[in-house]
Amino acid sequence: MVPANPSPPATGHDFDCLVFIGRFQPPHLGHLTVIHEALKRARQVIVLIGSAWQARSLRNPWRFEERRDMLRSGFDDDDNARLEIEPLLDALYNDDVWVRDVQRKVRDIARPCHGKLPRIGLIGASRGQSSYYLSLFPQWESVSVPLVDAISASRIRERLFHSRASGSAYLADDAGHDLPAHVHRALEAFQSTPACDQLLEEQALLEQYRSAWAQAPYPPIFVTVNAVVVQSGHVLLVRRTAAPGKGLYALPGGFIHPQERLLDACLRELKERVRLKVPEPVLKGSLRDQRLFDDPHRSWRGRTLAEAFYFALRPEQQLPRLKATRGGDRASWVALADLEPETLFEDHFFIIQNFLGLPAGWASP
Repeated sequence: MVPANPSPPATGHDFDCLVFIGRFQPPHLGHLTVIHEALKRARQVIVLIGSAWQARSLRNPWRFEERRDMLRSGFDDDDNARLEIEPLLDALYNDDVWVRDVQRKVRDIARPCHGKLPRIGLIGASRGQSSYYLSLFPQWESVSVPLVDAISASRIRERLFHSRASGSAYLADDAGHDLPAHVHRALEAFQSTPACDQLLEEQALLEQYRSAWAQAPYPPIFVTVNAVVVQSGHVLLVRRTAAPGKGLYALPGGFIHPQERLLDACLRELKERVRLKVPEPVLKGSLRDQRLFDDPHRSWRGRTLAEAFYFALRPEQQLPRLKATRGGDRASWVALADLEPETLFEDHFFIIQNFLGLPAGWASP
């Protein structure tokens, strides 16, 4: 890879700016090692925290502000003055949109040096899928840092919530050595919050799922359908009343029946789950698109494929009536302007975004 500015900057650092992208769920010693190395090699370090504005889940337990504060607590005032920590919204199913957002953030934050364009690099630990982004920015140099004792944030989350759900205390034993002391304290405080209680409820449900499928000869793959029904600037959503995702909006949908075609399953769910008062021929005539959504981490229950159907109903002054739904979930029409990623279940914001072209920067910092 040929650097845009091969001569070292006059500041004594190798780079004017190094960029580190991660989810930091939670920040651990490996993350801090990368940032410390970046501070040695660059006069400015930009940390972009992914999965910002996402609803809390077992995969994304901590909000951007919580992760930012945990990161900053690991550095002194001088280092923090050289650290820029910014949120980054995911753009599932569209790498180009995500790359554009990263480019724009770095362009707006990176400071020129002596009137020249800054020499920018990407820094990260060499590690399969989690460092995939290092190959997406050929205009910037790539700096790889060795892994620290194979620390894994996903394993930390798994052990943290599994241990609490099973009555043990992950943070109380030596297993917490992967965490800096200040992060350890922050996670201990988090364990006494209602947000943690809800995640523990979801962990218990997940354990039930795993137990039910423990004897299967192969890991299960679930197939579901979702409906994106839009009319007059509104999208049809249901408010979940039970875990997982209690209190979040979700697209209408569910599992397919064994002898059912995908579109038929979607129409059935609209009839049974939300009792949408639109004749089936009208719905079929309003079908504009469909797509399979298959991000490996999209669902809390494991590998779950979702075939989504986009129905664009003809604009009317009156939105179609909705009746009481089964299972307690309440359906409603939500204005597109009111959609926020952190209020939607799993990847449902990104499914809507895919069909309607909502900008990746839909949420405000």
